[in-house]
Amino acid sequence: MAEYKAIHGFTVQNRTSDPLASGVPGATWASGGTMNTGRTELASSKNGTQSATITFGGFPPAPNRRALTELYNGTGWTEVGDLNTGRSSMAGTGTATAALATGGGIAPGPPNNTNINESWNGASWTEVGDLNTTRRELDGCGVTTAALAIGGAVGPPLLAVVENFNGASWTEVGDLNTARANLGASGTSTAAIAFGGNGPNSQVELWNGSSWTETTEINTARTGKGNAGPVNTDVLLFGGNNDPGALANTEYWDGSSWAEVADLPSAKTGLAGSGSFTAALAFGGSPALATTEEWNAAGPTDSIINTGQVFYRSDTGDMKVTLNVLGTGAWSSGGNLNQARSQGGNNASGGSASIGLVSGGNKYSPGASYDNTEIYNGTAWTEVNNINTSRGYSTGAGTPAGALVVSGNTAPATTRAQVESWDGTNWTETTDVNQGRTQGAGAGTQTSAIFVGGEGGSPWNDNKNKTELWNGSSWTEVNNLNDGRTVIAGGGLSTSAIMAGGHPGSGQTANTESWDGTSWTEVGDLNTAREGANAAANSNTAALIFGGRASPTYYAITESWNGTSWTEVADLATGRYNGTSAGSSTSAWLAGGYPGANPQPAITEEWTVPSTATNSTITD
Repeated sequence: MAEYKAIHGFTVQNRTSDPLASGVPGATWASGGTMNTGRTELASSKNGTQSATITFGGFPPAPNRRALTELYNGTGWTEVGDLNTGRSSMAGTGTATAALATGGGIAPGPPNNTNINESWNGASWTEVGDLNTTRRELDGCGVTTAALAIGGAVGPPLLAVVENFNGASWTEVGDLNTARANLGASGTSTAAIAFGGNGPNSQVELWNGSSWTETTEINTARTGKGNAGPVNTDVLLFGGNNDPGALANTEYWDGSSWAEVADLPSAKTGLAGSGSFTAALAFGGSPALATTEEWNAAGPTDSIINTGQVFYRSDTGDMKVTLNVLGTGAWSSGGNLNQARSQGGNNASGGSASIGLVSGGNKYSPGASYDNTEIYNGTAWTEVNNINTSRGYSTGAGTPAGALVVSGNTAPATTRAQVESWDGTNWTETTDVNQGRTQGAGAGTQTSAIFVGGEGGSPWNDNKNKTELWNGSSWTEVNNLNDGRTVIAGGGLSTSAIMAGGHPGSGQTANTESWDGTSWTEVGDLNTAREGANAAANSNTAALIFGGRASPTYYAITESWNGTSWTEVADLATGRYNGTSAGSSTSAWLAGGYPGANPQPAITEEWTVPSTATNSTITD
């Protein structure tokens, strides 16, 4: 009998702490020590660590919060030497033993801008060379002997001014391309990054020691955020405000793009940060918060989380297992199609909310069919090479890198048996299906697909139960559906598919059937009978059905399949039927469709179920 290690690749470990999720994408926030005095618009030694960071200044002014300095030791905060000039909205940089506090707004009354610069030696603050340009709401990066002061404001106007500090004095260098205040900055005096700011702003600029160049924007525009990262190629950005509200969003910059990672436990703006992209701190914020959050990602010496690993916590006496726990799924808005339509061909199985393909489709009134093909990158649809034969009511299989568009109808009433294959650039006609049909369902890959149900032939309704399998070169008729129907939803693989709902001849059905590669078996019905729904599935044990209609009602209802039964989950924003979709039960998209009234929508909605790696105690 195989041992546990042979099956999973690791033994049962004896540990005194839980393992961490792999890398930045798996990192999480946890509560740290509370500051002695809560405040917002504070600054920090941004190059500090989780066990050695100072924070200074802030707002509101009483009792003297603008001058307070506190030191974090990895567990709690201790008050140390005050600033000589209390202020808020200043730039901070450096470490816990060598930091700069630059510019800002001073009391009393509304912020009065200052150019004061103070240096921290680990025990006290000393005023050193002042800025050339007085300002507040600026940010900085670098060390006490080589730093930048970037952007800011004097009331209006917003400033693009950048100054370089050499340890004794400031020199003006190349301006930002876009003037802004309340921005973020990381890096060194010769290689920096500036992001966000008033607007709120999503712009990002890179500094090479002489000039700024615009680069990839942050995903969520914001102002008043925290950030960490001593270099401009690895940065963590968190919190802030996007008008009208505070944010919990965290983003990671890897030197070329921004990726959304785990949110802060609560939304906050006007906060400060310190540390690195793998071990950071977030503290303070509006209104006068004292909370601290610690960010941790697995490093090369950590015991990284592996789903299914078992370990013994010798300090607590617990046997634990690492599980992947799914959160609550929800729909969100995506990019619009360039051509509004319904019932286009799609990559019918697998994929995610961030990638998709739509080919062909129909316009309802007046009737027309399209040959347009569009590819989705998670943000926008791009038109690519058209299919050879325009059609709607078709189905598909595969991925945007290799797909099929199968059968369908060319308006006003020509049923097509034709099949076309997509190689990522062009469509090529390949072997026809045995029986051309419209409004059937498809699943599988470009070289191993299944085509099920639909209507067509003579008599017109005699083929609603037909199933055909594709082996990459030809179609073969195999065992029929038990319940023939058209306008059916389906997905999965050619060896493990699921079909649900549809129009069996009169009315709508809730019937669901599961395919094991050889035959169809009736399983648990949908909660809501409907036709023209869409599906996302990568097997017959995990699927999603959404939208559809039972005239005159156009549904927004979404149901999730666990291999045994259907459960209603979050609704679509717009009820519709005969859209185009793809993905899985945890990450999917729906584009176009028909909402019961013209004009047809071009809208895309994305379905995402968050997942978290969790170390859970094994109980009896």
